[in-house]
Amino acid sequence: MNPPKPSRGPEPAPVPDGPALTPITRDHARARTSDRVYDELVSAIRELRIAPGASLSETDLARRLHVSRTPVREALARLVDAELVHVVPQVGTRVGLIRLRDVEEARFVRESLEVAAFEMACSVPQPDVTVLRELLERQEHSYRTEDFDAFFTADEALHCEIFTLSGYPKAWQAVQRMKLQLDRLRRLSLPDSAAMRELIDEHRLIVDALEQTDLPAGRALISRHARRALERGPALRSEYPGYFTD
Repeated sequence: MNPPKPSRGPEPAPVPDGPALTPITRDHARARTSDRVYDELVSAIRELRIAPGASLSETDLARRLHVSRTPVREALARLVDAELVHVVPQVGTRVGLIRLRDVEEARFVRESLEVAAFEMACSVPQPDVTVLRELLERQEHSYRTEDFDAFFTADEALHCEIFTLSGYPKAWQAVQRMKLQLDRLRRLSLPDSAAMRELIDEHRLIVDALEQTDLPAGRALISRHARRALERGPALRSEYPGYFTD
């Protein structure tokens, strides 16, 4: 899914009329409805299904998610606490805009932990990169079909697998919680075949370095890879001015 074009005027874009949200079903008895609403809204914000600056309505969200307003209200309160959503007096509830300084902090956390994960994965004799190779093939298919959503999913799975191989899979969950702003920037840059090609090529080099337990190469590649999206930040801000704030 390509990101929706931002509003160029002073008012942020509203939530799109299309089916950007997945309705909440009732087949998960152990999960609270508000938790599942929260998870869906976080995913929608991360994936730009809901644009930065979009206005949010409890009534509209409840209708589209097929739930009552109470779990939506609870989920929105958590999103406000997480600073992903802001309540502006006399304006309403808005999705937070992208701050490049927050992206930089997320980059720092991700790069630091992923370099450490790579080093730990290399400490295992003959690391098994079978899953990583399969994910590279999925990315190649996504590139050929220009399926940006599938590419992003395979991209995330590849990095998650490095943490799994390190023996610290929960560390990736910590990275995930931190890097939402970074992910929004990554999603903005994805509808670009040349950028996708570069990412796949870097992924392949990282997997090669892991298979060969080449620590210096792996550290350098992951550091460069983690900084790629941030390097495009100024250009993306110029292209999508309504999505960013200082």
